[in-house]
Amino acid sequence: MKKAYFFACLMAVMQGVALASPKSEGDGTTSIKARATALTRTIAEKARLDEGQYLRVKQLNTQMLTEMEDLKSRLAGDPAALDQRMADAQAKYEADLMSLLRPNQVAMYQQARTSMTALGDKH
Repeated sequence: MKKAYFFACLMAVMQGVALASPKSEGDGTTSIKARATALTRTIAEKARLDEGQYLRVKQLNTQMLTEMEDLKSRLAGDPAALDQRMADAQAKYEADLMSLLRPNQVAMYQQARTSMTALGDKH
């Protein structure tokens, strides 16, 4: 349940960043890049990424956001399939992200994530 709540919070933050950033007239890649950058900065602050990790996490975030947008457009008519595929994509993202982090960074990231969900549970 906490993972689902964290994912919902993560998506809300990314959507807020997208609304605040300028839109491109093309296919939305500017918006995805801006959201990926904002998400990467947040993770970098929480887990203290080095430069190489920052670049790999940013690439991972861009891929994840692109996949999420693709799933939303392709599966808009099938909410159950959309939920399942989004959950699968989120699980893959989490596993890929954890593989990029050192053990102490994983602990910092998980602590920050727990703090975010704990704050959300109080409301």
